Amino acid sequence: MPTQVTVNPGLITINDGSSFLVTASDGSIDDNQAQGFFVRDTRLISYYEISLNRYRLLLLASSNINHHSALYQFTNPPLPTINGNLPSGSLFISIRRDIVGGMHEDIDITNYHPETVEFQLMLAIRSDFADIFEVKAKNILTRGNTETIWKDGVLTTRYRNKSFVRGIVTEPVCATSQVSYANGRLMFNVVIAPGETWHTCIDFTALANGDVLKPQQTCAVSHTTEAGKVSDEFLIKATKLRSSNAEIKGFYQQALVDLGALRIQVEDNGQQFWMPAAGIPWFMAVFGRDSVITSLQTMAVYHEFARGTLLRLAQLQATQLDDWYDAQPGKMLHELRRDELTKLNQLPYSPYYGTVDTTILWIVTLAETYNWNADLAMLNECRSPLEKALSWIDKYGDFDDDGFVEYLTRSSQGLRNQGWKDSGDSMVYPNGNLVEPPIALCEVQGYVYDAWLKAALIYEVWGEQETAKKLRQKAEALYQRFNNRFWMEEEGFYCLGLDNNKQQIKSIASNPGHLLWSGIVPQERSQKLVERLFQADMWCGWGVRTLSAKNPAYNPISYQQGSVWPHDNSIIAAGLKRYGYHKQANRIAEGIFAAASYFQAGRMPELFAGIERQDNNFPVPYPDANIPQAWAAGSIFLLIRSILGLEADAPQRKLKVQPNLPKCLPDLELKNLSVGDANVSLRFWREEEQTHWKVTHIDGELQVYE
Repeated sequence: MPTQVTVNPGLITINDGSSFLVTASDGSIDDNQAQGFFVRDTRLISYYEISLNRYRLLLLASSNINHHSALYQFTNPPLPTINGNLPSGSLFISIRRDIVGGMHEDIDITNYHPETVEFQLMLAIRSDFADIFEVKAKNILTRGNTETIWKDGVLTTRYRNKSFVRGIVTEPVCATSQVSYANGRLMFNVVIAPGETWHTCIDFTALANGDVLKPQQTCAVSHTTEAGKVSDEFLIKATKLRSSNAEIKGFYQQALVDLGALRIQVEDNGQQFWMPAAGIPWFMAVFGRDSVITSLQTMAVYHEFARGTLLRLAQLQATQLDDWYDAQPGKMLHELRRDELTKLNQLPYSPYYGTVDTTILWIVTLAETYNWNADLAMLNECRSPLEKALSWIDKYGDFDDDGFVEYLTRSSQGLRNQGWKDSGDSMVYPNGNLVEPPIALCEVQGYVYDAWLKAALIYEVWGEQETAKKLRQKAEALYQRFNNRFWMEEEGFYCLGLDNNKQQIKSIASNPGHLLWSGIVPQERSQKLVERLFQADMWCGWGVRTLSAKNPAYNPISYQQGSVWPHDNSIIAAGLKRYGYHKQANRIAEGIFAAASYFQAGRMPELFAGIERQDNNFPVPYPDANIPQAWAAGSIFLLIRSILGLEADAPQRKLKVQPNLPKCLPDLELKNLSVGDANVSLRFWREEEQTHWKVTHIDGELQVYE
């Protein structure tokens, strides 16, 4: 059993949709840390401490039960009471929290002392209503007015800053003791006979600009959230995986559970769909790039996930020019928030459109979703957003008419870098100096090429051959133009991008790996590109680094200057598979799977350090990485799909397989794989160096071929 590596040790995080709770392992909340109970991007509870006669409890164990529930278990320290000193270990205290719209808390105390005990249970609770961005940055500024009222056994704290209103209602229910409030503490006078258990539960109801988010007000039934119901439905309907490799089966199952926890609701024409939020805790919101990439990664698991993403992004597609939001007509969003700074127009996230690739990848996702579900009604509903997205590429994506799509923020609060590597220091020259935007990233040109070809297929479905022909001509012209300008013959690799002087950014980075996925690389150049990706400065053994270790800016424990991102590697692996580099695709899969074996529960974090893999070390977590994170979980699915070479053509009722199992995965079975209205189960196994397969069950009409 490998050493278990914990990401963000000492913290417990649970959520229901975009509401979430981050506590220390003992259940406490420190307002000086990035902890608290958050609803709609605002921290409603910033401090929480439980004590007996003002003495802190001794933690025995704590853990998540599932994505929306956590259990904390304690005993007492040596405790002075009015009846004498109570020895340590006399009481067993259990606290369970459930995020169920609001939050519900159960407190149970059992007395194992031979005499009746009497003490005061105290809950210190404070609310700062801090903006999520300031909490994460640990740079909190007090703005509005807060008032607290204790009336009829209910504690209500409200916050108002102009039109922004938040509140938290704390109501003890089921209590068998009288409760009072003073000095910022709820106090219960507790008396417990030997062998008896004392119980109370507390409802925390969230208030947000007129909306009331109540928890389930009972501790007699199990708590089931709407997100939980959808998560359960997802787990039932998703493609199942079986294998004699129990570890990889476990990684797959954990990724399913993680994506179930990350769903947020979408409504369209009276119907409800779900799309993935980006990650817990800080990115439980609508994100563009993360959602479309996760949807692409999960096509072979449950392609209906993509529908909610496509519809929600189309609903929020920009309609006008607005530099504050980096918005242009036809552009898909980057991020949507409901926090105070956004509400008061001090931040542009309502929504913010500073992403160069989401609009393009939305087109790719639309075509790929149709390949898996053959839903012409969905395609027709997305016709207008598709036309606007294609227009955005021509008119605003390539804003200087040089034939390439580039990015440049026009917002005073906009993102400096707007590709997937969107940290401020991610774009560097070979000497380590920062690149000034505008920047035309290499992978974005590949996305455009792929999007135009896929859009051509969509227009053929609609019978518009002339439009399809024009899109293919544009793609071919871009193919030639791109390969002339971005290829570095001396490196046998593509440049990172073109800078603001239209010169090559000659840094060696992971971005060109995405070009294989898009198909814009000539076959004769692919081998050089692949060989360069696996040189020691790029390949660390766990995966491909974001930046070459030879670059002066390289830092393996940075965010995007040498770390390993599972989603990045899964896309590269998919590209390797597309070009026939089966062994290299499997090499990436083996590296990511090996890293997963060290992380607790086999759960992939957002990223980890690019430190070289050795026999005597383990993958090093990145501080504050989101976990679970949607496209990190999705990487497991895309790697499995790449190993098996699954390509759907649902309109023609076909499924292509091209399996090449690595040694670490001697056999694998997929059950309930959905292609259009058909469901199929497939078994794959290795014999020596050959992979064999067969169909074990099929419902509906589907041709499976190699």
